[in-house]
Amino acid sequence: MRAIWKGAVAFGLVNVPVRLYAATGEHEVTLHQVHKADGGRIRYRKVCSIDGEQVEYSEIAKGYETDDGELVVLTDEDFSRLPLSTEREIEVMEFVPAEQVDPILLGKTYYLEPEKTAAKPYALLRGALEQADRMAVVKVALRQRESMAVLRVRDKVICMQILLWPDEVRAADFPILDADVSVRPQELAMASSLVDSLAADFDPSQYEDRYSAALETLIETKIQTGDTRAVPAPAGEEGESGGGEVVDLLAALQRSVEKARGGRTEPAAEEKPAKARRTGTDDADADDDGGGSRRRAPAKRSTASTEKAPAKRATTSAPAKATKQPAAASKDKPKDEGSGSTTRRTRRKAS
Repeated sequence: MRAIWKGAVAFGLVNVPVRLYAATGEHEVTLHQVHKADGGRIRYRKVCSIDGEQVEYSEIAKGYETDDGELVVLTDEDFSRLPLSTEREIEVMEFVPAEQVDPILLGKTYYLEPEKTAAKPYALLRGALEQADRMAVVKVALRQRESMAVLRVRDKVICMQILLWPDEVRAADFPILDADVSVRPQELAMASSLVDSLAADFDPSQYEDRYSAALETLIETKIQTGDTRAVPAPAGEEGESGGGEVVDLLAALQRSVEKARGGRTEPAAEEKPAKARRTGTDDADADDDGGGSRRRAPAKRSTASTEKAPAKRATTSAPAKATKQPAAASKDKPKDEGSGSTTRRTRRKAS
């Protein structure tokens, strides 16, 4: 079990640190509402009545509507400022006889487990309750609400049972009960005889929840006979189960494969024209589809551009070749440059 609360029992001057555990739990077969046609889960969403929009939990507050139609909105901050004097403390108010506690007031029951250092004061409180044959009336704050409760002993554990406040018990207002009904002594004697014939000590273990047992048998029979179906994946949203994610993944992979195949076939048809432009060969043979006249012109332009490119590369590489020539050739070069410069001067003077 998991502790849901941690505090201490204030027993006079004695403080008993304890942990609180839920002592009861209703057994039931968990069923969901589904669409009979396709098995889709029926879900309930929190929708604003004004704008029709779905509201997130963080945007929800509590409201109180007054008798004259006014609305008071209370936030978590408002609740945090409310005083809870018994927070984290179970304050013992008094000890009362067990028969004076009306069973209609009894609510949910919890177990109190002592901390390791509080075994002795826990045993002291338990012994005092058993010896006095009384219940301890206490106040405790659980889930932002102050409640009244009683402490009693069951086996070796102290139980805390929540009580309803007196104004939470409704009065039985049935006028028919005030009517004068006459019961004959023979009828009363027969009813008493029936009670005596069914008298026994209470043993709850001999009773069984027949409905739950029959429901579990029905579900097991449908499973064994194969009367089941796969849980459908919610459309347009991520489902709670992994089935929806698998379906989406397969669909995405299928689209990826189709796209990859289409991408391989389309560029393949354009590879030949691209090679023709780079080599400068006959484009008409590569694009024999009736549009040769329009495609020859780009081929000529690409040929011209490829012829000019080597020329530029030759001029840039000329100095590198000149360094490899013999020394004699390098001596003749200044003479040519000198004669060229003399000719230019003569022309300038003539002009």
